[in-house]
Amino acid sequence: MAYILNESISSVPEHLRTFFDGETEIPTLTVGGCGSFSVTKTFDCGQAFRFDPVDETTFAGTAFGDKIAVGQTSPGVITLYKVSREQFELRWQHYLALDEDYDAIDRFLIETMPNERDRAVMTAAVEAGRGIRILRQEPFETLISFIVSQNNNIPRIKKIIRTLCDTYGENGAFPTAEALAEAGTDALYELKTGFRAKYIHDAACRVASGELDLGKVLACEDYAACDAMLRTVHGVGPKVSACVLLYGFGKTEAFPVDVWIRKSLERHFPDGFDAKRLGKYAGIAQQYLFYYERYING
Repeated sequence: MAYILNESISSVPEHLRTFFDGETEIPTLTVGGCGSFSVTKTFDCGQAFRFDPVDETTFAGTAFGDKIAVGQTSPGVITLYKVSREQFELRWQHYLALDEDYDAIDRFLIETMPNERDRAVMTAAVEAGRGIRILRQEPFETLISFIVSQNNNIPRIKKIIRTLCDTYGENGAFPTAEALAEAGTDALYELKTGFRAKYIHDAACRVASGELDLGKVLACEDYAACDAMLRTVHGVGPKVSACVLLYGFGKTEAFPVDVWIRKSLERHFPDGFDAKRLGKYAGIAQQYLFYYERYING
């Protein structure tokens, strides 16, 4: 379990001064007990689109309307910039999944494989991807972000999301459902969202009106029911729904299948792969297999 090693009001490091709009001093935490947590792998695996590297070991971005930076100082130790002890305990520990025992999850994923060959593959994937954490992101932002991600690349996804925030968000926060619903399809299309404009608007209208209750999705323990609720949104199919449930609702049993996962399953599991065998940790296995296929085998 993560614990605070040091808490201070510190001078903003030079490489973060522009990001923090010229602030000179900010609350800073050094957090230990982070296990295998990897800042780089976590923020560079395609699950979050508002964080970017500022140096080799630090990523900075915005979540829940707040700017933060996360740096890796040594194995098992991270530094959080512009985060107080109270904020860490209330939000950021959970957001970064530092309250989850990933070592136990890693063992479970390997031990649950049905035969020696599959265990060897999962062992290699776990070793390659160890350090990734599934972030607990804001649900509406995640829904819109993965609608934007359809048939898109990460730089362009980030640009579109940044433009949405600059145009319709307040003080750096992601736009509300009401703001995007009021904007209308034509205005959203003008932000270079392409065919996704009508899907973004439909999602925003459904959430703003209460027709799609994201709180109900969050509280629901029936994965099929959660999936069905999200897929009432035009343009949300099985892959987008699975991504949103995994990254925005903490449904770690979700197993999104994209081109990289399809390649991985075909290459390593020719006799088939039963994600349901992995239960609530299937989505974590998916991240390891994705990372293994794209960055090691790709």
